[in-house]
Amino acid sequence: MDCLFCSIVAGDIPSTKVYEDEATYAFMDIAPASEGHLIVVPKRHSKDVLEIPAEDLHAVIDTGQRMARRVTEVLGADGVNLLNNRGEHAWQTVFHFHLHVIPRYADKSRESLTLPWVPTPGDTEAIAALGARLAG
Repeated sequence: MDCLFCSIVAGDIPSTKVYEDEATYAFMDIAPASEGHLIVVPKRHSKDVLEIPAEDLHAVIDTGQRMARRVTEVLGADGVNLLNNRGEHAWQTVFHFHLHVIPRYADKSRESLTLPWVPTPGDTEAIAALGARLAG
């Protein structure tokens, strides 16, 4: 298997490790959206959120929360985005499940991330119909 994040976890590709436990590995993103942007991955390979076993997903979420606290306490982040992209059309570029921990700052010189859509009210009937379909 030729997986960038598996190679990072194995130590074959260098990374700036921030945290590691039995199930997860957290490291700095080399193309950060903000100061302190890091990535949390499960040590066991899973392609995406639809494939990852629940125990690994829970471990990644736990580590993501720990890292959100760290960037808030250590870097003074004013907010934090936890972001997962599933699939090419949702901007996934490395097909190993991962969670971005992106610190957000009131001082916008410390970040380059912008809101990817303009929240506007939708069609309430269409929203209700889609909700009903998803609820089954």
